[in-house]
Amino acid sequence: MSNDRLGRWVEVKFDCLPLRSVGKVVIPDDASPKLAEKLGRIQAAIEHHGTHNSYYLHNASCIFHLTNDPAIGMFQFNFEGVLLTDGKDMKSHSCELLVDLARETCGWVNQSIVNWLSESVQRAVLVEFDRYINAGDLTKTLERLEALQKASEDSGGFVGMYL
Repeated sequence: MSNDRLGRWVEVKFDCLPLRSVGKVVIPDDASPKLAEKLGRIQAAIEHHGTHNSYYLHNASCIFHLTNDPAIGMFQFNFEGVLLTDGKDMKSHSCELLVDLARETCGWVNQSIVNWLSESVQRAVLVEFDRYINAGDLTKTLERLEALQKASEDSGGFVGMYL
């Protein structure tokens, strides 16, 4: 078992956008329909959840392995949405995700299994986000945002001018 993936039952991948790093979302007139829809979802997330302790997860997937052969018993879900953390940004609290079945290799699947696994994606994402926090990735992101905010304040709100 030299392959690292063989020992993992659930694979969760995501890009994380801290909503506090987003100012006002402006959808450019020349944006593609797909990009315009995504920016609209980000704006709706900000309006509904605010920017404090809220993160937009996107370009994301969750793969469940029901057997040790990916050609048999694999489910891949794509997801996108908001994850909220506790007041100190140290533990995931809840998430609201749009979850879609992207592909599966399970000949014995039925709709109730798909529904159950779709709900399980949310729980798997909460666990994985806590691992993300514990690995220090969130801390590094927050430190970069704080440094950028300080640089912006120190320069009167202009960062990156005349580069």
